[in-house]
Amino acid sequence: MAWYHRTVELPENADVPISLYKSMQGKYFVGYADNLDFTGPGVNAWASLYNPPNSGVTLYINVWTATSLYGIFRAQIWFNARMPGTPNFSSLVTAANTSIDPIPSPKTLLLEAANTTGEPVGGVKAFVRRGGPESTLTSEVGGRYIFGPGGSFSILLSNPETPQEPASGRVAFGWWEEPICTF
Repeated sequence: MAWYHRTVELPENADVPISLYKSMQGKYFVGYADNLDFTGPGVNAWASLYNPPNSGVTLYINVWTATSLYGIFRAQIWFNARMPGTPNFSSLVTAANTSIDPIPSPKTLLLEAANTTGEPVGGVKAFVRRGGPESTLTSEVGGRYIFGPGGSFSILLSNPETPQEPASGRVAFGWWEEPICTF
């Protein structure tokens, strides 16, 4: 009996996660807001991905995390709301693919505020999650949350059950951007 070796030709295509594909294109970004303190009755903190009205891109949320540095917390997820307090820009943002020269910059802005009072205005409170001390809530949504220019995806941190206990957290995001198609 003879054994024969037969070469099989395979197509040169592969399935890759959308986040890897967008990163290879230089369209995937990561960033976080750190040291978001929210201690006291009615006090909260938040981080938001804001797609400016003149950005020329559509924002796709891939993943978000909310971490308690200490204290228990409630995370409210808001779509297209005006958040309370005075926002600051987070500089903790980068393209995920740093092999591209020059490294791409996002059009979306990562905004944050700590020790604020008041509730978001407008928009929709999409859902709420709770986390324990020194824990992280994570949600990978694969681009299902989509925001056009002027839209935002925000996470509001609070501790209404035990407001007298110190509470601080951080919020991180992974997202990609696509140019808006005009026909």
